[in-house]
Amino acid sequence: MQWACKEGVLCEEPMRNIGFHLVDVTLHADAIHRGGGQIIPTCRRCLYGAQLMARPRLFEPMFLVDITCPEQAVGSIYGLFSRKRGMVTEEQQRAGTPLWILKAYLPVVESFGFTAELRSATSGQAFPQMMFSHWEMVPGSPLETGNLAYDFCKATRLRKGLKEGVPDISNFYDKL
Repeated sequence: MQWACKEGVLCEEPMRNIGFHLVDVTLHADAIHRGGGQIIPTCRRCLYGAQLMARPRLFEPMFLVDITCPEQAVGSIYGLFSRKRGMVTEEQQRAGTPLWILKAYLPVVESFGFTAELRSATSGQAFPQMMFSHWEMVPGSPLETGNLAYDFCKATRLRKGLKEGVPDISNFYDKL
């Protein structure tokens, strides 16, 4: 099970918060056919098939972004976050100063080049600080075309040199 969870069927990425409930196992009567070399690959195929049948979802890492900026730059920051799939969660003025502090969530994949774009959008008046916050589910199914999760899955598979499409469930079960 560790092998199947370390390299999931969708993108060969580690899986989180998953459980398998084995109901029945029939082992070969001859002891020579019950070694790890026979059982582990078979179990992995079954677990991969179960993953595909369980409506799998992708999760992406999210940054918590703290931005310090003057009030006139706040509008530009909201515009940038809307283009980057980010979401501002808190906005407060620093007491005794003209500065505002914004807290927001930003997908890590969207963070590449973010600081340069932020400085460009605010004429260098905003200063971001990013740190990992949590994992968030990517909208859509990685098994259905035309959504963000499918595009992420496809891009990850291509980057890793895997076949473009997720394997069909018939690859893992002899009888459906």
